[in-house]
Amino acid sequence: MPLPGRHRFAPEDAPRVAVLGGGIAGLAAATALAERGAQVALYEQGGALGGRLAGWHTRLTDGSSVTMSRGFHAFFRQYYNLRGLLRRADPSLVRLTPLPDYPLRHSGGLTDSFAGVPRTPPFSALGFAALSPTFGWRDLAAIDARAALPLFDVRVPEVYARFDGVSATRFLESVRFPEAAHHLAFEVFSRSFFADPRELSAAEMLLMFHVYFLGSAEGLLFDVPNEPFPRALWNPLGDYLQRLGTDIRTGTPVRSVHPCGSGAEVRTDTAGERYDAVVLALDVNGLRQVVAASPGLGTPDWRDDIASLRTAPPFLVSRLWLDRPVRADRAGFLGTSGYGGLDNISVLERYEGEAARWAARTGGSVVELHAYAVEEEAARESMPGKLTEQLHEVYPEVREARVVDARHEWRSDCPLFSVGTHHRRPAVRSPHRWLALAGDAVRSGLPVALMERAATTGFLAANTLLAGWGVQGQVLWTVPRAGRSAVLRAAAAHARN
Repeated sequence: MPLPGRHRFAPEDAPRVAVLGGGIAGLAAATALAERGAQVALYEQGGALGGRLAGWHTRLTDGSSVTMSRGFHAFFRQYYNLRGLLRRADPSLVRLTPLPDYPLRHSGGLTDSFAGVPRTPPFSALGFAALSPTFGWRDLAAIDARAALPLFDVRVPEVYARFDGVSATRFLESVRFPEAAHHLAFEVFSRSFFADPRELSAAEMLLMFHVYFLGSAEGLLFDVPNEPFPRALWNPLGDYLQRLGTDIRTGTPVRSVHPCGSGAEVRTDTAGERYDAVVLALDVNGLRQVVAASPGLGTPDWRDDIASLRTAPPFLVSRLWLDRPVRADRAGFLGTSGYGGLDNISVLERYEGEAARWAARTGGSVVELHAYAVEEEAARESMPGKLTEQLHEVYPEVREARVVDARHEWRSDCPLFSVGTHHRRPAVRSPHRWLALAGDAVRSGLPVALMERAATTGFLAANTLLAGWGVQGQVLWTVPRAGRSAVLRAAAAHARN
C-alpha cells in the first residue's frame, strides 16, 4: 500500500524521470509516474513499445501484410496489476478475449482440461486431480502426502528460503507425483519460465502452484488479445501516455547512466541528459550491459549480483500460414508434452482478428509452434522442420497442407531462475535513492510471476521514487501471500515441525 502523501506533483516541482525500457515493466512505471504529474521520458531501443511482447509488420509471399511477434502469451485473470495497467487504455478490457479451455496433451494419449475444474481453493487443486485422467487412484495413493504439504502452504517470500535450493524436478520426485503429471501439470509451469524443470528453482514452481490453484479463485483459464499485440495493447497505451505528456523515445537505446548530483545523466549514442530519477526496466541482457557501462552505479556487491544474472536457454517460435484449415474442434491453444521439442500449438484464427481475416480470405489456418529450452546449438537448424513434423502428429489433418509462408523467431532473453540464485536477483530498491529497478527478473517479495511480476515491479519502482517525494503511489493487488485454507496451512506447519 502506498504511503500517505500528496496526490500529485505541482507543475513547478515535477521531477524529470527517465524510464529505460518500453516493455510491460517500463510502461507500468511510466504510467504511475506520469499520472502523478512527473515529467517522464520513456526510452526504448526497439522501434515500438511492448518489449518482449512487441510486434512488427512483415509481408507474406501471397502479398498479405501481417504482424509477427514472439508469439502466444496468456493473460491470466490473476494478473490484477497488469490488467489494471491495460485498463488505462481499455477500461472494460474488450481487447482481451477468453479462451474456453487450456487443454494439455501428452503423446501417450492423455489430455487434461481446466474448463470444468472448480475455481475455489482448495477445491481447484483437488478438483483437477479428481477430474484428470493423469491421476489414477494408485498414483494418488503413492504420493508422499507429507512431502506434498508445502504445496498447500506457500508463503512469500519464505518459500524462497525453503525451496530455492531445490530443483522443480527434485521436488516432484520427492513428492512421488506420477510421471505423466510431471509433464501435464507442473512441467507446464516450468516451461512458462522457458526453463528445463531440472534447472528451475522449485520455489518458482511452488509459487506458480499457489498463484493459480490455492491462492486465487480465478483458476487456470485465461484471456488473449483479440488483435496483434501492438494494435490491441501497446499503441493504445502509448497514446494514453502521450496524452499525459510522456516523451516516448522508441529506437533510442541507452548506453549508460552516470550519477550526477542528486540525480543522474542518461547517455545515448548521441547525447547525455540529466534527470532527477531513473527506472531501469530492462531485460536481463540490457540491464547487465547498462550497469557494466556505468561504473558509478551501485556498490560492488550490487554490480556483481546484476552481472551474475543469466537468461534461460533459447526458444523457438515458428508461425506457419497454411493453405488449409485445422479441424474446427481444435483448441486455440494446446499445451503438449512428449512430442520431441514441441511445447505448445496455437491456432491464431481462433482468437486473433488479423489471423481470422487471413484465414477467412484464403481458406487456410495460421498456426504457431513453440519449442522451449533448446540447449544444443546443433539442434537449432533442424528444429523448425521437426516442429512441423510434430504438428502433423498432433493435428494429422494438416499433413498435406502447403505452407504459404513461415516465420521462425529464435530468442534467448528471458530470465533464468535457476536453483539457488534468488538471493542474487536485484530488488526494486537500489543503492541510490534516485534509482529503481523493474522487470520480471526483479525481486518484489510479492506472490507474482511472469508478466504480472513485470507490471507489479514497474508500479513498485514508481512507488519507491514517489514515496521519496511525498507523493502517493499506485495501489497494488495480489493473491494472498499464503494459502487460503487454514486447515491445510496448519497441516503443512505441523509437518515442518
